[in-house]
Amino acid sequence: MDVLVTGGAGYIGGIVSEKLLSLGYNVTIYDNLSRGNRKAVPNDAVFIEGDLKDRKKLNNVFSLAKFDIVFHLASYIEAGESMEIPEKYFVNNVTYSHNLIELAVHNGCRRFVFSSTAAVYASSDEPLREDSEISPTNVYGETKLMVERMLYWYQKIYGLRYVVLRYFNASGAIKGRGEAHIPETHLIPRILQVALGQQEFIRLYGTDYPTPDGTCIRDYIHVLDLAEAHILAANVLHENNTLYYNLGTGVGYSNQEIVNAARRITGHDIPVVRAERRDGDAVRLVANYSKIRNDLGWKPINSDLDNIISSAWEWHRKHPHLYNSD
Repeated sequence: MDVLVTGGAGYIGGIVSEKLLSLGYNVTIYDNLSRGNRKAVPNDAVFIEGDLKDRKKLNNVFSLAKFDIVFHLASYIEAGESMEIPEKYFVNNVTYSHNLIELAVHNGCRRFVFSSTAAVYASSDEPLREDSEISPTNVYGETKLMVERMLYWYQKIYGLRYVVLRYFNASGAIKGRGEAHIPETHLIPRILQVALGQQEFIRLYGTDYPTPDGTCIRDYIHVLDLAEAHILAANVLHENNTLYYNLGTGVGYSNQEIVNAARRITGHDIPVVRAERRDGDAVRLVANYSKIRNDLGWKPINSDLDNIISSAWEWHRKHPHLYNSD
């Protein structure tokens, strides 16, 4: 089976692509390398460097194979940045995603797996279900929601079968693969940079939230569990028109609890500087993943917090300069 993976040079995309290859899929990766890394591309994948804004090149990619499924993971993902430069996110995440959806349909691909986010939801004291209130608190979440709506209409009009996977906080590492964003804005790798002596302290944004310790709460999901969910969902698209699934663990940890766990696991002090809240940060986002568990039998078996942080710590110690360490 031939599949196209956008963003396959990224943290999640590279691991999803590796998983697909291990199961016998023929994988073509399309990535502009603006935030990915060529070394994250699996050796057995066909790699094409290109941008989703380049409609001509993207259309030519669809002539290389009759792709059965598109896995769309390419996007800008920084919530804080999206509140400072919204136009960058609307153009890249929405306009260029439309290029991909339109050309996929035009070229006869009828299955689409979309990497969405928990940021489409309103903050909630209860675990979030797929039918919970939709109300993004930042532009990043809004752009993902806009793509979800485009997919809805392309299914209605053109018959495009799709699955929306709403990630909670992707984290952790596997052998040879970990988070390598430049600049890094995600909490766990930023904490580990302090443990490695690359930063003096970790800045926690917001310590006056209505939570037990005043810091916001998130649900952390191991990237290997995310990859497995992509495969399971793609495999049932031939018998479903639309699917929406939360990918999380049902357990939330505050930012301060993540720091405390990292201190214990790494054996380093990890100084904290408390800062003002950032625009666009929700108070609490925790998944109810019962729908994908009941439908597909998926469970987050690798997502124990200690395993997430330990696996990330092992990767960052071996790759202190990320993929340039090799």
